[in-house]
Amino acid sequence: MIIKEHITSDNRIILTVCDNKIIGKKFETNDLKLDLSSDFYKGREKTENEIIKLFGQAYMINLVGQKSVELGLKSNIISEKDIIKIKDIPYVQVVSLDS
Repeated sequence: MIIKEHITSDNRIILTVCDNKIIGKKFETNDLKLDLSSDFYKGREKTENEIIKLFGQAYMINLVGQKSVELGLKSNIISEKDIIKIKDIPYVQVVSLDS
């Protein structure tokens, strides 16, 4: 999976996690658009264990793709009801109230 960390002006971390296969692509369903070609998603590859550690540090997390969303489910940071699909691509945005 590919991750990218963005640091906000108040030093909070926004983490994007995206499946390798779909990075660089665009998806659209009705009024929902998902652009994975922007620099917002282009980062570096990390292992599942490395990503799980980052989950605890992030204020906001964007999970895109089957593997990324499954990791979120496995880590108990999301549930099935949180998932939306854009052109059959699972997507979840998580905001932590603890950070």
